[in-house]
Amino acid sequence: MLEKVLIANRGEIALRIFRACKELGIKTVAVHSTADANLKHVLLADETVCIGPPASTLSYLNMPAIIAAAEVTDATAIHPGYGFLSENADFAERVVESGFTFIGPKPETIRLMGDKVSAIRAMKQAGVACVPGSDGPLTDDGDDNLRLAREIGYPVIIKAAGGGGGRGMRVVHSEASLLNAIAITKSEALSAFANDQVYMEKFLETPRHIEFQVLADHHGNAIHLGERDCSMQRRHQKVVEEAPAPGITEDVRNAIGERCAQACSDIGYRGAGTFEFLYQHGEFFFIEMNTRVQVEHPVTEMVTGCDIVKTQLLVASGERLPWSQGDIHWWGHAIECRINAEDPKTFMPSPGTVQLWHAPGGPGIRTDSHIYSGYAVPPYYDSLIGKLIAHGENRRSAIARMTTALSEIVIEGIRTNVALHQEIFQHAAFKTGGTDIHYLEKRLGLK
Repeated sequence: MLEKVLIANRGEIALRIFRACKELGIKTVAVHSTADANLKHVLLADETVCIGPPASTLSYLNMPAIIAAAEVTDATAIHPGYGFLSENADFAERVVESGFTFIGPKPETIRLMGDKVSAIRAMKQAGVACVPGSDGPLTDDGDDNLRLAREIGYPVIIKAAGGGGGRGMRVVHSEASLLNAIAITKSEALSAFANDQVYMEKFLETPRHIEFQVLADHHGNAIHLGERDCSMQRRHQKVVEEAPAPGITEDVRNAIGERCAQACSDIGYRGAGTFEFLYQHGEFFFIEMNTRVQVEHPVTEMVTGCDIVKTQLLVASGERLPWSQGDIHWWGHAIECRINAEDPKTFMPSPGTVQLWHAPGGPGIRTDSHIYSGYAVPPYYDSLIGKLIAHGENRRSAIARMTTALSEIVIEGIRTNVALHQEIFQHAAFKTGGTDIHYLEKRLGLK
């Protein structure tokens, strides 16, 4: 077992990792910026190290500072959480070269799947269906790019090979605007991701966003934990997630999930990961793989009983997966609401001091949050301050429990998006299930 883990993150995911470490008897090191000295996991960790000022580039993205913190505290492993350096192959490589265990996939696997072009190529070789597209990066040959778009059929979408999180993409509806769109996306990609490669795909107009959770170990074992529906989005950012996905049959779940698990074996994957798909007219199309734990992992934990973060720690220590595929069973339905410190109508961030915090409770309710009464939400980072999860014997029960929980939650002193969630749960379309990724933006008048 790992002796001491440095948690290279902040907020609710850092606290989640801390709790998993405590359960396994692993000592913890919390690194933090000067703005985060009062984070809950920092106050509870065995050791703490300040790694820089508030700016992420000088603290949570500062590779030398994080590795130096691991060295001075004699940590044996580093858990990157999600965001920040979690999918940075160079960071994973530096962690390993410095003599520590990186709690995640091998650097070369992160590099393979982090480049969307190489990821699509790898998935096609593994027999996973992908969105029709350019089958590689676009060249500077304008005539060839116009030909490709005509073959694929408009509308098309231009995507940055190194992109993610909804950034580095542009939808093109006509031939007249294609070449300009490619040029702009290439420029933006170079600026944002230091990689100007872009590729082209068919733009699916009414897809759902469905992803499959996988786990794999060093011994060649790989399993899937089923799917999550993450279609309730605003500007490519997920708002509500649920498991299982409405309307997906057990046969389909097993067929796609087994293909994902086999793909993990084919590429030598280890740890937790997620295959993301667009689902339209009964067909799944692979779009990318996240080589880390996801924000929405709790809904999968609730319906399977599997602790994903604890499994990451066990796999990183060299142990085999504690389950085979036949051990995995799904029970009930789970829904997660992302609680953000932001205005529910304008979506402007709302930093400030939490004057009063009360987490809801009751059967099937779970709250993953690092905030507390008196905690000051800083203005420097993502606005996510917690996740509210409801589990029930079926989707109707989960919705009813979440509706009650949203009415009980108390967060005073800052604005939050709780009111938006309360509105969503009254929508007839949401209650029916199966809305596409554009539904929420259209409902909010953003499209």
